[in-house]
Amino acid sequence: MTDVTGADDVLHTLFRSDQGGHEQVVLCQDRATGLKAVIAIHSTALGPALGGTRFYPYATEAEAVADALNLSRGMSYKNAMAGLDHGGGKAVIIGDPETIKTEDLLLAYGRFVASLGGRYVTACDVGTYVADMDVVARSCQWTTGRSPENGGAGDSSVLTAFGVFQGMRASAQHLWGDPTLRGRKVGVAGVGKVGRHLVEHLLSDGAEVVITDVREESVRAITAQHPEVAVAADTEALIRTEGLDIYAPCALGGALNDESVPVLTAKVVCGAANNQLAHPGVEKDLADRAILYAPDYVVNAGGVIQVADELHGFDFDRCKAKAAKIFDTTLAIFARAKEDGIPPAAAADRIAEQRMAEARQH
Repeated sequence: MTDVTGADDVLHTLFRSDQGGHEQVVLCQDRATGLKAVIAIHSTALGPALGGTRFYPYATEAEAVADALNLSRGMSYKNAMAGLDHGGGKAVIIGDPETIKTEDLLLAYGRFVASLGGRYVTACDVGTYVADMDVVARSCQWTTGRSPENGGAGDSSVLTAFGVFQGMRASAQHLWGDPTLRGRKVGVAGVGKVGRHLVEHLLSDGAEVVITDVREESVRAITAQHPEVAVAADTEALIRTEGLDIYAPCALGGALNDESVPVLTAKVVCGAANNQLAHPGVEKDLADRAILYAPDYVVNAGGVIQVADELHGFDFDRCKAKAAKIFDTTLAIFARAKEDGIPPAAAADRIAEQRMAEARQH
C-alpha cells in the first residue's frame, strides 16, 4: 500500500516512487455542496481510464489520496488483465455517504469528471450505487453503472461475483484437479453487494459456506434464506475456522496482512475485495505457507467488464461470456507463476505490465 502522510509524500509517491507513475491526479472541491474528491488517473495507455467512485469517511485527506492512488493503479492492471481497451482510474469522495451525499453534491462531482473530457470514465464503488450514477450522468456523459432505465447496465456486483466464482473454480482446478467447489468449505468475509451473490453461486455448486459481516442485517438476509449457512463471529474467527478450504475477502482492502496470513487455515484465497495484500511481500508470505492466492484484480474484474460494455450498448450475455474467461485467465496466471518461480500476484503483474508496455509502443 502507498504510505501518504502529507503533501510532500504525495509528490514523492507520484513522481519518484515505484508505486507512482500516475499520469494525473485531480483534487476537487465544491464548497457549496461540501464535495471534496480526488480523481486519480494512473494510465491511459490502453484507452480512457475506467474505474469507480468510492464514497467513504476517510480519517484524513492524505488517506483519501493514498486510496485513490492505490485503487487507480490497481484498475490499470485489472483492465489490462480483463482484456479491456481501458486504462486505470479511480475517484474517491471524502465523507460519510449516509450524512453528506446529496443530489447537488453528486452533480458537482459529475461536472469535475466531465471537465476531464473523457480521460476518466466513472462507475459505482463502495458507498455509491446505480441511483447515484444516474444523478452523476446528468452532468457527465462519461458515466457508467447507470440503471437500465437510463441506458445503463444496472448493478455490476452480479458479474463481479460471477467472476470471483470463476476464479475459485480455477483455483480448485489448479490445486485439487477439479473445478468444482462441491464439498469444499468456503468462508466469505463481507456479504454485501458482491458477497451475497457469491454465496448463491457457492451454494448452487454444493459448497459448505461460512459467512461474516460487520452489518448484522446483511448476515440475517443470508441466513433467513439459507439456514444451512454458518456464521462466524467476525473475520478473525472466520480465518481461523477449522477445515476451511477457501477464504474469500469481499469487504475492504488490506485483508491479507502480517496478522492474518500466519493464522489462515484456508488453502486458497480468492475474493472480491480490492487491494487485499496489505503491503508488498505478503504475496511471498502466502506462497511460503503454500496458500494459493488468486490475484484480486483478476478475479473481481466482472464488474468492470460489465460497465465497460455499457459504453458500447450493454449486452448482458456478451458480458457474462467475457467474465467467464476469468477462469482461463486465472489458470494462465497460476501456470506463469509456476513457470517463472514467482507468486501468482507477481505473475499477474508481469502479464498486465507487458500488455500496457506493448500498447505504449504503438
